[in-house]
Amino acid sequence: MRILLVEDEKDMAEALTAALSRHDIVVDHAPTLEIAEEACRSGLHDAVLLDRKLPDGDGLSLIPLLRREQAGLPIIVLSALGSPEHRVAGLDDGADDYLAKPFSTDELLARLRAVMRRPAQIGESTVTVGLLRFNLTDRQADVGGAPLDLTRRELLALEILVRRSGRTVSRSALEEAVYGYDDEIASNSLDSHISRLRTKLSGSGVEIHGIRGLGYLLKAAA
Repeated sequence: MRILLVEDEKDMAEALTAALSRHDIVVDHAPTLEIAEEACRSGLHDAVLLDRKLPDGDGLSLIPLLRREQAGLPIIVLSALGSPEHRVAGLDDGADDYLAKPFSTDELLARLRAVMRRPAQIGESTVTVGLLRFNLTDRQADVGGAPLDLTRRELLALEILVRRSGRTVSRSALEEAVYGYDDEIASNSLDSHISRLRTKLSGSGVEIHGIRGLGYLLKAAA
């Protein structure tokens, strides 16, 4: 799972990032509305954790843009403004859930699981290409029923390639999907992940083609 955390308090952002990372959740941190607006246009995130009191405005003002960019995107407001009136305002403005600070990591994880299970988010949950099946809800891949043993970054790369199967995915989009904003990316690290994916997909009836100067394309073998 990859989430966008919109939070201006550095200590809170670092603590949440560390806690969620232990559950294999990739966190992209945006400390302001301006940065969050740019980040949400990538379409890479599975959910948004949204603070209200930000340096450049109320986080609730971001919800309409999030809905336009990615309909059905789960949004959980995390705020010290926790009165019933504040909760009602957040939900009425389009948030899927509203969690008052302070809260426990376990409760946040439970809320995330709950919003991700809702029918609007489930949709077509499994993509099949050749003998490869990718469950978008559980983020599990198998070939002919045999689970694929993938690293977290291999799984993230495979997910975006599967979601766009038959279409070229640019290197920049792949790198944004696989790495956090603050990660240092070695020049050949993405190619190494793709190379290992090709090996693990051997016999699956799926091919990953490099498109010179553009990126990669996953499709069923001819």
